Amino acid sequence: MKNALLSRLTSLALALSLSLPLGAMPALAQEGCWDNSAIQSALAEGRIQPVAAVLSREGIDPSTEVLSVKVCEQGGALVYVLAVLETSGQARNLTLNAQ
Repeated sequence: MKNALLSRLTSLALALSLSLPLGAMPALAQEGCWDNSAIQSALAEGRIQPVAAVLSREGIDPSTEVLSVKVCEQGGALVYVLAVLETSGQARNLTLNAQ
């Protein structure tokens, strides 16, 4: 129980620390990111692939925990900007083609 609580607190702390670099992106890049309703619509219409499908396509370990998800327009393409926590405990940001 104590380890589970520590693990969740560690994940929360990593998520908060990872949000800082994403929030520090240039204003132009942030303006190109979608809100949740736009993401849901694009998924329903098949304009973007589900995150799990993209992670699988890219060979990302299925045990990798996704901490945050954004869909942004980048260079004319739609990309997922993900903060992830790997089973090794390493946190990193990924930018993957969403289509």
